[in-house]
Amino acid sequence: MVRFAVLGCGRIGRMHAANVARHPDATLVSVFDVTLDAAAEVAGRLGVRQAASVEEVMADAGIDAVLIATSTDSHVELIIAAARAGKAALCEKPIDLDMARVTRCWNEIGSLNPTVMIGFNRRFDPSFAALRRRAHAGEIGRIEQVVITSRDPGPPPIAYIKGSGGLFRDMTIHDFDMARSLVGDIVEVSAFGASLVDPAIGEAGDIDAAMVTMRAASGALVHINNSRRCSYGYDQRLEVFGETGMLVAGNRRETSVEMFNAKSTQAADPVLHFFIQRYADAYAAEIAHFVGCVQDKATPTPSFGDGMAALLLADAANESLRTGRSVTLEIH
Repeated sequence: MVRFAVLGCGRIGRMHAANVARHPDATLVSVFDVTLDAAAEVAGRLGVRQAASVEEVMADAGIDAVLIATSTDSHVELIIAAARAGKAALCEKPIDLDMARVTRCWNEIGSLNPTVMIGFNRRFDPSFAALRRRAHAGEIGRIEQVVITSRDPGPPPIAYIKGSGGLFRDMTIHDFDMARSLVGDIVEVSAFGASLVDPAIGEAGDIDAAMVTMRAASGALVHINNSRRCSYGYDQRLEVFGETGMLVAGNRRETSVEMFNAKSTQAADPVLHFFIQRYADAYAAEIAHFVGCVQDKATPTPSFGDGMAALLLADAANESLRTGRSVTLEIH
């Protein structure tokens, strides 16, 4: 049985806490949030202890693992604290907005051989995971092209945008990780972006629409398209094209019922509205993978290194957007 504490009781922290509490091989011991009312609500609903501080959690020998769902600027210090305390850590993406801080973090904890997993939950979506397995098994021959579509139903508040690190580090970073999981190392990045959805996002120094093209070391080409607004819901699709065929994973709906009449053909339910609904199964499977790795003392995937690599691609996309040139990356 893996004994957990959840740090951060906002929207995603509440969801993670509930998933941990439901897992048959995990026990949720305590939760913590700097907003005391948020922590009290989660603790009361799930019947667990409300920790008074991060220090209390880290000093508790009855806790094996922490799930970090706090603000991004606190991730590095909490990962370091967990590693020093001998606790496994599952941390929401990104590790940090600054690659120098991420590098210093690993330099500080790497010798401790910590168990650290980064929360790129989309790897665990049942359809995406099945597509990846089948592609890697050679079902469509050599992978030549990948198309990743990720569009939000609507933009987040401007206050969030200002602290998000920008679209590439906040939103596209999931797609960078997905691309790497499909085609391996990326050696070239070219990005285009614009403010097409909300002028206030552009005024805040960010973009709300983007297209990124990348070349993998294998020669495969990747195209990512993002938008902060999608009128028909949370658009999440994946296409992998190979020398002998193609694999596609589409959007999810409440039901698979379709209607045919004089006005429409194959009219279906709207796509699921946002990430917690769309990726509910993925979040649960993510917890299951982490629990299994802690029990087996195995290295989880996505690893800290995967988190670093995705941030490196986000930084390369920002550089390409700024300079108008493709950015070449070295493989380490």
